[in-house]
Amino acid sequence: MPVDIQRIEKDQLSCWRLRHGDAEVIVAEQGAQVLSYRQGEAAPIIWLSEEAAFQAGQAVRGGVPVCWPWFGDLARNPQSVQDTYQGSQPAPAHGLVRNIDWLMARSDSNDESVTLVFACNRELPGWPHAVELSLKICLDSKGLHLSLTSHNRGDTTIALSQALHGYFAISDIHQVTVEGLDGRPYIETLDDWQQRQQQGDLVFGGETDRIYLDLPSRLSLRDPDLKRQILLETRGSRSAILWNPWIAKAQRLSQFADDAWQRMLCIETANVMDDVIQLEPSASHTLSVSISAESI
Repeated sequence: MPVDIQRIEKDQLSCWRLRHGDAEVIVAEQGAQVLSYRQGEAAPIIWLSEEAAFQAGQAVRGGVPVCWPWFGDLARNPQSVQDTYQGSQPAPAHGLVRNIDWLMARSDSNDESVTLVFACNRELPGWPHAVELSLKICLDSKGLHLSLTSHNRGDTTIALSQALHGYFAISDIHQVTVEGLDGRPYIETLDDWQQRQQQGDLVFGGETDRIYLDLPSRLSLRDPDLKRQILLETRGSRSAILWNPWIAKAQRLSQFADDAWQRMLCIETANVMDDVIQLEPSASHTLSVSISAESI
């Protein structure tokens, strides 16, 4: 089984290429962000914008950004998460670790898998808490496995919200469905954050920005045009965000082609709202997602 780990550069960003058999993953040191994942000549599994800019200090559109120690707008997080931030500047969306370089702490490869571990243990502006953060990225014959671990080295309990913000490549947003959401409560952020309940599988006919709660450990993104389904198996998570900007918002997004909304869907494995993490002293929590694709 061909196995390889290689350091590469993408414009201003230092990256790593992982290969296992015919599968390939590219990861940027900035944000420990997975940029792409594909298996052989098949369509990519992880979507990366055609207009992505690989600039230092600037989030890359697509891939799997790490959102931590809060998700989205800090003001929309539970008060316990808001209270952890003590910065004088407005809190950036999606936390503090997306745009900084992580340390590549460990690598390992054998016939079974290829693994990188990134660490982010530096002081974060306005966030004076002793929490060690690491992301383990493992590629094997079954798929891509991401594990985000927070370890509280301090002496007080810390509230965290977080997400592995996955952008998935699809043939056509009008044709795909997401299975595993039926009967689950969700927050409709586009309608005054009202709580509703999903009826049947999720299909798409307009802008989507929903926070799903009390989820099972497995979701499936079915794509009949590509004759495949992308499977997400999660651990340490009971919430997810489903997002597609549709037509009007796509035109306002940076690093995003006007028609790119048709070819991507975000399913963000998360700990948000009632699913936030209360991390006691010396405790650790791991948020994990395994991503694979199979024919249908």
